[in-house]
Amino acid sequence: MEAQEYIESGTLELYVFGLLTEAENLEIAEMAKKHPEMDQEIIAIEKAIVALSSSFSPFHSVANFEKIKARLELKHGKVVDMKPTSSWTQYVGWVAAVLLLLGLGYQTLELTKTKEAIATVGTEKSKIEKDYAYLGQQNKEISKSLTIVRDIKNTGVTLGGQAVSPNSFAKVYWNKDTKTTYIDAAGLPKPPKGMVYQVWALKLSPVLTPTSIGLLDNFEGNSQKIFAVDQTQSAEAFGITLEPAGGSLTPTMTQLYTLGKV
Repeated sequence: MEAQEYIESGTLELYVFGLLTEAENLEIAEMAKKHPEMDQEIIAIEKAIVALSSSFSPFHSVANFEKIKARLELKHGKVVDMKPTSSWTQYVGWVAAVLLLLGLGYQTLELTKTKEAIATVGTEKSKIEKDYAYLGQQNKEISKSLTIVRDIKNTGVTLGGQAVSPNSFAKVYWNKDTKTTYIDAAGLPKPPKGMVYQVWALKLSPVLTPTSIGLLDNFEGNSQKIFAVDQTQSAEAFGITLEPAGGSLTPTMTQLYTLGKV
């Protein structure tokens, strides 16, 4: 085996650790005398072992140190002083770890902020969409109301306030051809809880005959306060009374809020 092959094979490490046979030890010792590169490799391996031992066992008695030194001097004639391993690399490692943690923390914070911003944008978008939908619905209701008011085929009947509520007023839009009837109740106060406005088509002669044509349900939810009621076949007047929820079979005259002749 050539000198370079010994160096690359790992046999010299076994030689230094004393794990070879006596014959193999003699062979390597002879080769080291002939080949300086082998001798230098053996010296380097021994130095590395001493340095490694020092790092794991920082304290040696004076006697042990002198024995090691004597053996090295005996074998190689010179001992190279080894400087203790500097601990600055450890500090660099700790600093790097701290910087890494800070970096991860910063990234996590930024990611959280981004998620919150996205959530906020999503919430704002939902709110805008709801507002847009609401405005669209309002626009439809306003357009419908204008169509009813402007329809020249509709007969407008104004209903004035009565004794129970003199300031109340309403208006009926009645198409005598299609019988379609709408009530504009913007002039009526909010009905008390458990009560509802009921609309009556009235025949005045030969005897007063009221016919219910609908309830003004969901009074608060109707922003335009224009309600579609049942078709009206015939009427000489219209009246609106306040009745218990669900309506009544006959009008409660003491709760007559508005009345008007056609």
